Amino acid sequence: MADRYENQAPEKLQGKYQAMVVCCILGIGSLVSWNSMLTIADYYYQVFPDYHPSRVLTLVYQPFALGTIVILAYHESKINTRKRNLIGYILFTISTFLLIVLDLATRGRGGIGPYIGLCAVVASFGLADATVQGGMIGDLSLMCPELVQSFMGGLAVAGALTSALRLITKAAFEKTNNGLRKGAMMFLAISTFIEFLCVMLYAYVFPKLPIVKYYRRKAASEGSKTVSADLAAAGIQNQSDLKDDDSKNQRLSNKELLIQNIDYAVNLFLIYVCTLSIFPGFLYENTGQHGLGAWYALVLVAMYNCWDLVGRYTPLVKWLKIENRKLITVAVLSRYLLIPAFYFTAKYGDQGWMIMLISILGLTNGHLTVCILTTAPNGYKGPEQNALGNLLVIFLLGGIFAGVALDWLWLIGKKNAF
Repeated sequence: MADRYENQAPEKLQGKYQAMVVCCILGIGSLVSWNSMLTIADYYYQVFPDYHPSRVLTLVYQPFALGTIVILAYHESKINTRKRNLIGYILFTISTFLLIVLDLATRGRGGIGPYIGLCAVVASFGLADATVQGGMIGDLSLMCPELVQSFMGGLAVAGALTSALRLITKAAFEKTNNGLRKGAMMFLAISTFIEFLCVMLYAYVFPKLPIVKYYRRKAASEGSKTVSADLAAAGIQNQSDLKDDDSKNQRLSNKELLIQNIDYAVNLFLIYVCTLSIFPGFLYENTGQHGLGAWYALVLVAMYNCWDLVGRYTPLVKWLKIENRKLITVAVLSRYLLIPAFYFTAKYGDQGWMIMLISILGLTNGHLTVCILTTAPNGYKGPEQNALGNLLVIFLLGGIFAGVALDWLWLIGKKNAF
């Protein structure tokens, strides 16, 4: 039966570019709310100057994201992927809108009460992130690598877009009364709209694209039960080839998949430990005073996001894509030389060197992430690819959590750090 799907090449290619665009927008939606929070951190530093917002909010976000993805990955084969992803995007929409409501209700005032409310909304971002990222990467892993790459590219587009908008709003509102707050509210309103757009796209457009229907039918023929609701949404039901068949449902367990791909998983973990131990906390609090003044941290964050975006598209160039497992490991470990480089540049270097280092950090982060996530699922059946995608996201979010925790070490020895 798998052979029958392999022979459907024309359908396999139909709607590929539309699917790539939709995946990119869905990628934007899975990170735009959180990136908006990071990018308007200068506003939250003004409202909550004593609470280290960029560090604390990230530390609140990550345990919820990591805990949720571990639970969801364990039960991955029994979860309705369509409901999972829709719940995630709806939660993102509501949570982002609640940030606007919270700010309007408190009139932009600080204090412990509004800060706890902010942390609660950020925790819901963590739940939504794990729900969407694991669900989408698992779902796209059973399709062609270009769709995974487009989704991951969308994550970086979210960063570049928010950084560009932040620079524009800061310039536009800098001289006005409550300028930072107006810019932040505009940001959150745009993010809410994007999240709502993602709900509509995933619910009504994505499941009906021919290439998506092709891969989901193929996955169902290989024993996947997670795609049934998506097939129903596309109008494909009660087909004889989708009936249960124990001979087709044989698949590797999560443990076996993890053992076979442990190097990919550990490398993904190490990539994000390195990145998040520097970005964004170090950039906001440890880079000293420079000629760019209040613009300095924003420019550094923008440079990181732009080069991260470039890095996620460089694997499309065949000779730049790293598929050798040992080479990926060497590249991941060599990134750790950036940590002492950042320390000495912050202490003795000027703006140009710091901008160059943050660009390298972003470029390598995006490139290596996409190389791993597009290479690892090759050679597995649909249900195994879905499971592996979820497992890899656990290590990705675990790396982010560990990096965020290690980021606090930069405060050691700093006056008035706590």
